[in-house]
Parts: sequence; structure tokens; C-alpha cells
Amino acid sequence: MEKEETVEAVVGKMIALTQGSKTLKPVGAHTMPRPEAVRDIIAVLREALFFGYMGNQDLPPEMVERHMREVIGRAFDLLTEQIARAYRHDCKQEHKPCDKCRGRGRRQAQALIEKLPRLRELLEADVRAAYDGDPAAKNNDEIVFSYPGLFAITVHRVAHELFEQDVPLLPRLLSETAHSETGVDIHPGATIGRSFFIDHGTGVVIGETTIIGDRVKMYQGATLGALSFPSDAGGALIRGVKRHPTIEDDVTIYAGATVLGGDTVIGRGSVIGGSVWLTRSVPPGTKVVIESPRLKYKNSDRAAPREYVPDFQI
Repeated sequence: MEKEETVEAVVGKMIALTQGSKTLKPVGAHTMPRPEAVRDIIAVLREALFFGYMGNQDLPPEMVERHMREVIGRAFDLLTEQIARAYRHDCKQEHKPCDKCRGRGRRQAQALIEKLPRLRELLEADVRAAYDGDPAAKNNDEIVFSYPGLFAITVHRVAHELFEQDVPLLPRLLSETAHSETGVDIHPGATIGRSFFIDHGTGVVIGETTIIGDRVKMYQGATLGALSFPSDAGGALIRGVKRHPTIEDDVTIYAGATVLGGDTVIGRGSVIGGSVWLTRSVPPGTKVVIESPRLKYKNSDRAAPREYVPDFQI
């Protein structure tokens, strides 16, 4: 079979599958936010929130206000367009100008833009928490430019506001873009307090209904997840219920720890050790660690292995 015949045969089958699908319908019929525009939104909002770090770093003082106005205006336009597309996708209208969706997009974009000063204050506290919590950090600038945890929490704080505004689809696209960049997976529904620090970052998972207090620190590979997924009488998953833990203020969760369950509350000031598996609440000030390992080693090839029990707790 020639190339043209092969292509035609496959095209016919793919079109039939696309048109007949109840799961994966053609997106172009009712639009959705463009992935490249989602990355543009992240870039321009980071430029606004970390003004002078991202974007133009060589502005003379007399140009600062004008440039900030341009950045905020660009963010407003990008948000308006992509939120409108998200609404249009959600109501499954045809791909055409829609005054209703466009108006909703503009109102929601304005609501987010008005929150930028508060988001900037929150992110300053996150930067300070990273500096105070990591002796390897030489200065705040290093954290802004190079810490994946800060990138992830920056995007999350924006995505969470849009989630709270009931903007469809776009918050999740923002969070998954940050996930792909950093390895940190934070659902936009998660509520996170002030001065939050994720050290190293890779493999951190924070579920949708998680509530995190102030001054919480998490290390790589830690998971705040669901213990089970409740179903209705017909077996369908019940959505919107609290499935993920609550972490109170001043808690530290070390690498590889797993905390599960919507009823699980980690009390203020607690420490959850590395590799701990925890599915129940602990009171404030609790230190949870796994048992110390029992190691076996040989002095030589002929020597019988001797068991070594460390006199320290990990």
C-alpha cells in the first residue's frame, strides 16, 4: 500500500472515532485555553510578582511605573482571553465570538489582577521562609531565580485564586504546567498558608482538599494524599468531599513521608520523619519517626555477617 493510501485509510478511521466518541470530542468545536498561552500567563505574572527579577532588569527609575503598567496590562489581556476560552469550552458553545464568555473572562481577570499586591506579599513571606529554612541559600535572589519550590508555589497561589473564583479548566492547566517544570504536584484547590517552603521539591504531591497552615516546611517526595475515594450507591466517585489531610502551623514533613486522609490532622509544631506512613491524626508537638533500621555487614568475605543496631533514632 502506498503512502497516500495508508494515510487516507487511517484518516478515515480516526475521523470516525473522533466523531463517534463520547469521551474525547474535538476541542476545536468549542475551544479551550491554549497551552502556550498558559505558559505566557505564568511568565508575565512572574514578571509582575517578581518585578525587576524577571523580564527587563535594566530599567531606569523613570521607566519603572510605565513598564509595570505594560506588564500588568499584558497579564490582564492574556487572562481575559484564556479565561473566556475556558468558559466557552465549559459551556460547549461553538468557536465564535461570545459576549457573555468574554465579559465573564474580563471580570475574572480583573478580580485576579486586583489580588496581585496581596499575592506579592505572600510570596515575599515564602521567599523569607525558604531563606530561613535552607542554610544552602546564599541570598533571596538565589531563591527567586533557582528554587523549583518557589516556582511551584508562585503558580499555585495564582491557580488557587482562579480556582476559588470558579474559573474552569485554567487553574488545573496552570498547576500541571508548574508540575511539568518542577516535579511538584499541587492541586489548585489546596489551601496553603503563609511562609510555605518546599525544599528540593521533586516528587512532592499535595491533593485538592489539603489545608496547610502557616510556616509549614515540606521536603522532596512527601505526599499529602487521599486514603480512600468515597462512592455513591451507583459506584460513582463522590467529588468535593474532604479527602486530604489538614496540616496545622509550624509543621515539618521530611522526605518521602506520606500523610493520608481527610480526617487526618497533623497538630501544630509536629515533625513527621522521613518515609513515615501516617493515616491518623497526631496532637500538637508530636514527633513521628519510623523504627531505627537493623543493619548487617561483613568485615571480610569469610566473616559471618554481624547485626548492627544503631544507638541513634532517625
